[in-house]
Amino acid sequence: MNQQSQKIQNPETNVPKTPQMNERDFVNDQLSTEKYMTDAYNIALNEASNQNLYNDLAAIFKETQDCQRDLFNLMFKKGWYTMEQADQQKMQQSYQQFSGYKNQLPYQ
Repeated sequence: MNQQSQKIQNPETNVPKTPQMNERDFVNDQLSTEKYMTDAYNIALNEASNQNLYNDLAAIFKETQDCQRDLFNLMFKKGWYTMEQADQQKMQQSYQQFSGYKNQLPYQ
């Protein structure tokens, strides 16, 4: 049974469609930047050998991650970010697959 995917989206806040950047463009640019930065901080955390440096990077990473989440929530609230509803059957299959992996782990 092939179900058609359903979009999850709030009503879209209209912005001017002009060559100049509008509010949506600016927020989207900020969100992309925050995503890039969290990726970079994650790599830096994996590579940090000094505990004080690691602690500072971890604090900055958390702030950046929180900012990214706030921007995502803003875009979703304004209807500028759309997601597709997950298929229940696929979710159940994934859950069963990964639950089986859990039995292979040495700790439980």
